[in-house]
Order: sequence, then C-alpha cells, then structure tokens
Amino acid sequence: MRTVGYKLNKQQQEGLFVKLARAVALLRNPVEGAEFIKDLLSESEVIMLARRLQVAELLIEGKTYREISKELKVGLNTIVKIQTWLNLYGEGYRSVVAKMSKQAKDRQEPDPHRPFAELKRKYPLYFWPQLLLEELVKTANKREKERLRKIISQSKEKTQLSRQLSKLLQ
Repeated sequence: MRTVGYKLNKQQQEGLFVKLARAVALLRNPVEGAEFIKDLLSESEVIMLARRLQVAELLIEGKTYREISKELKVGLNTIVKIQTWLNLYGEGYRSVVAKMSKQAKDRQEPDPHRPFAELKRKYPLYFWPQLLLEELVKTANKREKERLRKIISQSKEKTQLSRQLSKLLQ
C-alpha cells in the first residue's frame, strides 16, 4: 500500500531519530530493552539487526570475511556493507562492541560446565527461569540478596538451581 504524497522532510526525519534515540537511552536494563525491541521490531528485523551487530563485533576483533561468513552463515556482501559502515561511521558499533566486550570480561569466570553454558546461550528460552533468577541476583541490592539467601536456606530440597543461586549470592 502506498502513502499518497506524504514524505517526511529532513527535519522531521531527524526529529524522529532523536526521539527514538532518547527512548532507547531511557531503558535501564536488558529486560526493558528486550520488551521494547519485541514491541518495536518484527522477529526478522531483530534477527537482522542482531546479526549485523555480530558481524561488526567479529570485524572489530579482526576476523576475516571468510571466517565471519563461515561462522555466522552470512553473505560476503553483508559483511562488506557492515565493514563500509564501520569505515565511514562506526562510532556506535565500536562503542557498543567495546561495552559488551568489557561486560563479558567482567562477568567471565571459569565454568566447569562450559558445554551446558553454551546450551543456555544458544537456547535461552529453555532456561528462562534460571536466567531470570540469575539476572535478579545480579541486579539485587544487599537487602534483597539477604532475603533471597533466607528463602534458599529454607528450601527443604536443594536443587542444582538453588545451589547455583547460593553460589551467585556469595
């Protein structure tokens, strides 16, 4: 369906862009971000944008086009387009990739259950209760963590999840 003669001028486009950027900046945590993205974009748009971010991350890490294409199953044209954006602009990509990398390093600790951790990343919906609880622990203040410890200690049957939460709370 075509809109009849209505186009946004440059000033209107910039205004909408600024409004969207401000809305994104208001988001305080990953849950709010995920809800906003889910409401704003279709599933295919989310995947497309997430894939672009993955490609940019690997380009910034110095991987070759062939390595990226093989690893992410994306075409060389897509990689070239993202490399061009990185060369011409790229401040946003670099900033986000740097912050994500720093956050990953801060959270990184040796995991004896590495294959299991990879499964959790690959299929997060199967592990949503555990991931939700882990996120709650990460964002909880001191008083909330103490209340969580009490609840876990009162559990009659200690599950692996409750043991992991106990570890996270220490």
